[in-house]
Amino acid sequence: MSTPASPPAYTSARRVTSATPLSLWASVIGLCLLLLIASMPWWAERSTLRLGTEFLCVLALAQMWNLLAGYGGLASMGQQAFVGLGAYCLVVFGLQWGLPVFWIVPVAGVIGALVAVPTALVVFRLRGAYFAIGTWVVAEVFRLLITNLPQVSGGSGLSIAPLLSELDVEVRDAWSLWLALTLGAGGTMALYALLRSRWGLALTAVRDSEPASESLGVSVPRIKWMVYIAAGAASAMVGALLFITKLRVSPDAAFSMEWTSLMFFAVVIGGIGTLEGPILGALVYFALREWLSDQGSWYLIVLGLLTVAVVLWAPGGIWGALTRRWDIHLFPVRRRVLPLRER
Repeated sequence: MSTPASPPAYTSARRVTSATPLSLWASVIGLCLLLLIASMPWWAERSTLRLGTEFLCVLALAQMWNLLAGYGGLASMGQQAFVGLGAYCLVVFGLQWGLPVFWIVPVAGVIGALVAVPTALVVFRLRGAYFAIGTWVVAEVFRLLITNLPQVSGGSGLSIAPLLSELDVEVRDAWSLWLALTLGAGGTMALYALLRSRWGLALTAVRDSEPASESLGVSVPRIKWMVYIAAGAASAMVGALLFITKLRVSPDAAFSMEWTSLMFFAVVIGGIGTLEGPILGALVYFALREWLSDQGSWYLIVLGLLTVAVVLWAPGGIWGALTRRWDIHLFPVRRRVLPLRER
C-alpha cells in the first residue's frame, strides 16, 4: 500500500528581499534611460536639452518636497527661499568672487544647508498650518532682504551672462543637463537608498505616526532636522542650476512662490509619500504645460482643477491609486521574508 506523497520540505533558512520582478525590470529600463539622457548632448536639439534639464530640476525639487512633507511631515510652503538663495549664490560667488559657474552649484548646496540651520530654529517652533505659513513668511523675508541689498543690485536684478561668456553654448548645455541629471535622478536614488536603511525605517515611522515612533525610541526632532537641512541644500543647488539656464537673476523670479507651487503640484498629483509619485507628477505637469502653452490662463485653470480633483477623489495621487489597484512598486522599500525551498 503506497503512502501519500508528503508536501515539499522547507528548511528554516529564510531570505529577506524587497525586490520584485517588476522592480528589477524597472531598474534595467531606468539605467538604459539614464544612459540615453546622459548622451543627449551628442544627438538632441538644444530645445530638447533645455527641456530635459528643466524637467530634471523640477523632479529634484519635487523629491525634496516629498521628503519634507511625505516622510518628515513638514509641509513647507517656503522652499522658494532656498531656490532663491541658490540663485543669488551665482551673483556673490560668480560675479563678485569669480568662482567658475558650475562650481557654484555645490557651493550653493553648502550655503543652503548652513542657512537651513537657523531657519529651522525659527520655524520648528510652529506646528501644522502655522509651520506652513511660517516657512512662507521666512521666504518673503529673504526676498525683501535681497531686494533691499544694493550689493546685489536690489530689486532690479542682474544678468549672469558674463559668467558664461567663456563657455561654448554646447558645453554649457551639456554640463547643465549632466548636473540636472545628477540632482534629479541622483536625488531620487539617494532617497531610495535612504528609505532602505535604518534611517529610512525611522523616517517612515515618523510619517505614519510621530507618537508611535517616539515610543519606539525614534528621535523625531533629529529626523526632522536631517530632512529639512537636506532639502534646503538640494533646493539651493537646483536654484543655482536653474538660473544658470535663465541667464538673469532677480528677487521676484528667484523667490517666486511658483517654485513651491510646482513642487506641491508634482507631489500631490503624482502621489505623496512615494518615490514614483513625483516622477509621474513632473511628467504630468510638463505634458500639460506643453499641451496648453498656447491657451493662456486656461493652463493655470486646468492645473488647479486637476489638483482639486486628485485631492478629492485620489488623496494618494495617481500613483497611489494605481498601487492600490494593482500593487505595483518600481522602488520597493518594504522588506519581505521568503522561505528557501530544500533542493
